[in-house]
Amino acid sequence: MPPDTADIVIIGGGIMGLSAAYHLAAAGVERVVLVERGALGEGSTCKAAGGVRALFSDEINIKLGLHSLETFERFGAEFGQEIDLHQVGYLFLLDDEKDLDTFARNAELQNALGVPSRLIDVAEAKQLSPLIDTDGMVGALYSPRDGHCTPESVVLGYATAARRAGARIVTGCAATGIDAHDEEITAVHTEHGTIRTANVICTAGAWAKQVGAWVGVTLPVEPLRRQVVITEPVPGLAPDTPFTIDFSTSFYFHNEGKGLLMGMSERTDSWGFDLTRDPEWLADLAEVMERRVPSLGEVGIASGWTGLYEMTPDHNAVIGRSAEVPGFLYATGFSGHGFLMGPAVGEVLRDLYTGSNPLVDVSALSADRFTGTDVRPELNIV
Repeated sequence: MPPDTADIVIIGGGIMGLSAAYHLAAAGVERVVLVERGALGEGSTCKAAGGVRALFSDEINIKLGLHSLETFERFGAEFGQEIDLHQVGYLFLLDDEKDLDTFARNAELQNALGVPSRLIDVAEAKQLSPLIDTDGMVGALYSPRDGHCTPESVVLGYATAARRAGARIVTGCAATGIDAHDEEITAVHTEHGTIRTANVICTAGAWAKQVGAWVGVTLPVEPLRRQVVITEPVPGLAPDTPFTIDFSTSFYFHNEGKGLLMGMSERTDSWGFDLTRDPEWLADLAEVMERRVPSLGEVGIASGWTGLYEMTPDHNAVIGRSAEVPGFLYATGFSGHGFLMGPAVGEVLRDLYTGSNPLVDVSALSADRFTGTDVRPELNIV
């Protein structure tokens, strides 16, 4: 059962909410309460591919990704929870000269901010990721520090640390509404009782739009289905295979045990909360695999799942504090790169709440940007 009162209520128990709960409680904020309608991480976090990277085209995203990567690197020592981090690198395969030029410019910005990315030729890309067929490729972008880890372990680490720091985490407790009068929040309603509070953080992911509507704040987030499969064991699979992305098709793969985790976008976007597996997607996946990783043609599918991206019009997150309802903060709409930014964003939310200067200036990611012309299209999404 939730408590009757709280200094701040966090709605959503994925990596964003848990990271924020930990950092707030660790900073001395009392009565931090997080409510999650189901199990921790079950919304989108634990259905993520687990990639961690700083390879983005936008400076803010690079900084958030890099700071989070640093946290993932020390996660075991800091939180006492191993996360199976494999820093095998990220490899974007490029088959268009214009994309190559764009990624070259991105690499310059990344390097200036401390990311060791570099353009490589087709031969080196093949050496790094031996499964690929290089037909049609013109180059690739590689960053050796990036990689992948296990989202469930990260969730457990943050939840344990947040509870130790004094945060109250209540699962199986859906938020059902927020009371706000004269631009001030007074309470959060849940299916198991009402929590009196003046502050709320929305980290509800694909469900954030409804939460914002409870206080009259527009969060332009729409759910988009994504599908993932894990193959049966792949003979001779190189243990250091990078997280490989065929940029033009969005097909990606990385090692998962003795097999591969693979995914790509759907031919026709499926908007909404329907998580039904689309059999046409498997046929499309097989077609792309035949062209880019033909040696996997005889490898079977062992398992898979569907999950949700939380999309915004410019594929960038919305992070900030509402000007209309100052007690309402939000971090959502990460458009497929939320898991990897969770550590840094939790710190940013702490700073926004306490009035400190955030470790990364995220003012340009305010939801208010969609009322004007200051949108920030992120190019490096999959």
